[in-house]
Amino acid sequence: MRIDIITVLPELLKSPFEASILKRAIEKGLVEVHMHNLRDYTDLSYNQVDDYQFGGGAGMVLMIEPIDKCITYLKSERNYDEVIYMTPDGETLNQKIANSISLQGNIIILCGHYKGVDQRVRDAFITKEISVGDYVLSGGELAAAILCDAIIRLIPGVLNNETSALTDTFQDNLLAPPVYTRPSDYKGMKVPEVLLSGNFPKIEEWRENQAYKRTKTLRPDLLKNGGTGE
Repeated sequence: MRIDIITVLPELLKSPFEASILKRAIEKGLVEVHMHNLRDYTDLSYNQVDDYQFGGGAGMVLMIEPIDKCITYLKSERNYDEVIYMTPDGETLNQKIANSISLQGNIIILCGHYKGVDQRVRDAFITKEISVGDYVLSGGELAAAILCDAIIRLIPGVLNNETSALTDTFQDNLLAPPVYTRPSDYKGMKVPEVLLSGNFPKIEEWRENQAYKRTKTLRPDLLKNGGTGE
């Protein structure tokens, strides 16, 4: 997979890709992540990429021309499956969306900034709009990092345990069951006996029941979207 991120603040995005799972995925050659500074695609003085909005109003808007130049250049080099715009009014990111995007070959992620982008960008170039929640960030960079983390960890070979991602919270519209590690008894707080039994069918049954109970208590809305019953 190749991910090209268009941003006005590439330095804000570097850190997540220089550590942990994302760094290992890049080093293994399982994913390429390239950042493109939008200011490199403007001919205006002071590398200007934004302007006042027509009709008045507070806040600056990213102009269409530098975005057009950047996307056109990238598309001249290869084909892309999606051009994604990170925006608060997009479709809320969930596991189903992450699963789907992780199967793509090449994607572009456009980070919004200021008051957003010229609507013509969204009309002409964007194939998918994604939000990370009903709140507003200073820009789309951190949201883009969240999206990248969510999809890269699903690529085969990224996680040491290939089945780990398949048992994550939300994969079956259920929250993950409780997990425990050593010691089995800490100050009188004991691990459930079934987990120490070695009876793996019973353990799996316990985990499924716990996942359902936790979901029913904490996120009953997920059960309405296809979660399994008891």
